[in-house]
Amino acid sequence: MRELLLVRYGEIFLKGLNRPYFLHALLDRVKNAVRDFHADVWMNDGRIFVSDADDLEGCAQRVCKVFGVHSVGFAVEMEKADFSAVCAQAVHMMEGLQGTFKVNSRRSDKKYPLDSPKINAEVGAAILRACPQLKVDLHTPMHTLNVEIRDHAYLYVRIVPAVGGMPVGTNGKAMLLLSGGIDSPVAGYMIAKRGVRISAVHFHSYPYTSDRAKEKVLDLARILSEYACGIRVYVVPFTEIQMQIHEKCPEDHTTLIMRRFMMRIAEACARREGAQALITGESIGQVASQTMEALQTTNAVVSLPVFRPLIGFDKADIIAISEKIGTYETSSLPYEDCCTVFTPRHPVTRPRMDRVERAESALDMDALIERAMEGIEIVET
Repeated sequence: MRELLLVRYGEIFLKGLNRPYFLHALLDRVKNAVRDFHADVWMNDGRIFVSDADDLEGCAQRVCKVFGVHSVGFAVEMEKADFSAVCAQAVHMMEGLQGTFKVNSRRSDKKYPLDSPKINAEVGAAILRACPQLKVDLHTPMHTLNVEIRDHAYLYVRIVPAVGGMPVGTNGKAMLLLSGGIDSPVAGYMIAKRGVRISAVHFHSYPYTSDRAKEKVLDLARILSEYACGIRVYVVPFTEIQMQIHEKCPEDHTTLIMRRFMMRIAEACARREGAQALITGESIGQVASQTMEALQTTNAVVSLPVFRPLIGFDKADIIAISEKIGTYETSSLPYEDCCTVFTPRHPVTRPRMDRVERAESALDMDALIERAMEGIEIVET
């Protein structure tokens, strides 16, 4: 008998003939997540198992952040032939609990002499005899004892919910425009959850934005990396571009023109990475550069699709997710980012494309973008 983690997945079950591809990707991601704990990880009969780890609790915390994992059960593995021993172990696992319970069994081994209803009845009866403080409730129990009969018997009560989604890397690549704010890390998380491997581009306007602001963004990337299996961050020097926009363009258009430069540079970085889309944290109407017309003008300068998973969210929704995934505290640190530099007093909210393009004509866009690309620093997180 030994303790281990029983890892369950959800949406992958729907993948039909492609399921083995997604399962092997998920197995690789779980192995990578627990490599520091020297754990043994294997797959058998629709489950992934993690055993012999230095720290089973630590393993569970890591595995619960792996996209594709639905939940993690803290299980006991034992021989299935001696059913009386299975019942005794069930009693041992339930005897310290109070309230109501049910037994939920799954018999993968169809040759096992007891079917699932019989296992439920026998195990439940043993628990009731030994634990008079417990009562059966089949509909809304306080505790559920799970019994799975596979190559061995696996019993578990404690189940930790995980992030769900699809394994990272199974649905292409995308480039995230990552600022130091609350929204963009959440947007990256949501797209990575769909199996997309993400890289990030950050625009740094030194000395107007400090090295602490840059490190804040890299810290956000490191938090996201725990879910996204590592993120490569392109740190783009943006000071010259912002200065040129400030000096040569109408003040009310400066933020919009800055966003158009960001999109062009992000697309160039995406193509260098082999990414097939861009990701932004924009939410419609949240700020002046996120009106319908403004988003159209920023979309116009790129040919890659732009994913905006937060487009219909309000700020409270976004904050709730950022708190859940652990980015909110870092995002709230009071270090400025380049989007707050040279902010116009009255930004245009209903821009016309001809006026935007006329305002940009005062800039040598190709030269500015080329110099910015030459100065990129790449950081692996």
